[in-house]
Amino acid sequence: MAIGRSTIGGLRVGEETTGGVVDAEQLAQRYRSLIEHTPDGICVHENGIVVYVNQATVRLLAARSADEVVGLPLTRFVHPDSIPAMRERIELLTSTGTASVPTEMLLLRTDGETVPVETVSVLIPWHDHFAYQVVIHDLTAQRAAEDAQRRAEQHFTTVVSQLEEGVVVIDRGGRIESANPAAHRIFGGDERHGDLVGRTIDELPMVLLDANAQPLPPSRHPMARTLATGETITGYIFGVDRRDGQRRWLSGSSRLLNPGDPDSPAVSSFADITEFRASRRQLEYQATHDSLTGLANRSLILSQLANALATSEDLPYSTVLFIDLDGFKAINDTLGHAIGDTVLQIVAQRLQRALRADDLVGRLGGDEFLVLLSGRTRRVDLDALVNRLRSTMSEPIIARGHRIAVDASVGVTELTPGDHRTPEAVLHDADVAMYQAKPPGQRDTGVAKGRTNNTHAS
Repeated sequence: MAIGRSTIGGLRVGEETTGGVVDAEQLAQRYRSLIEHTPDGICVHENGIVVYVNQATVRLLAARSADEVVGLPLTRFVHPDSIPAMRERIELLTSTGTASVPTEMLLLRTDGETVPVETVSVLIPWHDHFAYQVVIHDLTAQRAAEDAQRRAEQHFTTVVSQLEEGVVVIDRGGRIESANPAAHRIFGGDERHGDLVGRTIDELPMVLLDANAQPLPPSRHPMARTLATGETITGYIFGVDRRDGQRRWLSGSSRLLNPGDPDSPAVSSFADITEFRASRRQLEYQATHDSLTGLANRSLILSQLANALATSEDLPYSTVLFIDLDGFKAINDTLGHAIGDTVLQIVAQRLQRALRADDLVGRLGGDEFLVLLSGRTRRVDLDALVNRLRSTMSEPIIARGHRIAVDASVGVTELTPGDHRTPEAVLHDADVAMYQAKPPGQRDTGVAKGRTNNTHAS
């Protein structure tokens, strides 16, 4: 449809028609008003010369008025790189009303700046001949939004790729859509070979473990629950046995990437806590074990005793043995503390070898050891065990060239269901029983006497 002061659709206003002159003039005015106020640019060019532009085009080209544009070659306002394709599109328009496909191109403003636009050209009647009407849509805001989104995505990608924390995105079918470098590093995969992306969890080159180091089926991993229910889960611990033989412990969280989308994938992030876990366990071990012998220390012994006494039915431990080395002070005084430490270490090893794995062997301090026997033990078996322990420890010890004989006194106290003693009271009773078991010449008169219920000396 033509644009002009005296034409509409190629028809001269004022010409007699069936509808009448007045109707055509009103229609032309309404159409001109629409064109002038549309936010898209409208330009008409004839034989390569601009013959009409609306106000949106004037603004788009940074002109002061239409007079700065009308009468000039169209190519004056088209970037040289866009001119060849524009001419090819125009040559394909051979009949009235045919339109080109929407095409992106660059315009040149009057100030020399470029404007990205999308254009559609239509062949129309114009004053008894033909011209090309071009609808111009400014893409500046769209390009700015796309650039901002691209920069945000690049920024996000850069940040995620630099994280020490592993990040993977998993689709609803359990297949990994993306994984950052840290995830490949933690899982022991090769990012170049795509060891993770495109695989389901159960296809990964590793074995999943729960917090207790037991095999963890992928269907029981917290990520599977997030995918199934949309629930956000944080702070869970799991392990992976990698194909290179390493076991890594991870602290993870999982959540939907787009909570409002029912088809949203889930994102899992996880930090490698292997060294921290090992350090914490080392600290826990040091807090509960004797540094010289590696046996349980007094704190762990009292804790285990407290647990046993709190049990109302089958006791995990039934008997307490208090062991003291006779004459150990003389070894320290005559041979030195280094040899004394060696003797204590050898005694600790002999006790562990002589007892069952379920029995707890500990060192209270100095030359005092304690044994918690698991399960019920008959008196005859208990007497035999005590004699065997004393015999084992009395075997000569060779330490730095010295042949050392060590004897031991053993005090016994038994635990019973419903025992109301405190752990400290149990130790005291075992200590008293040990004192009574010592040879008369080696008894320390300073040892306090206490209740001896359920105790006997050996």
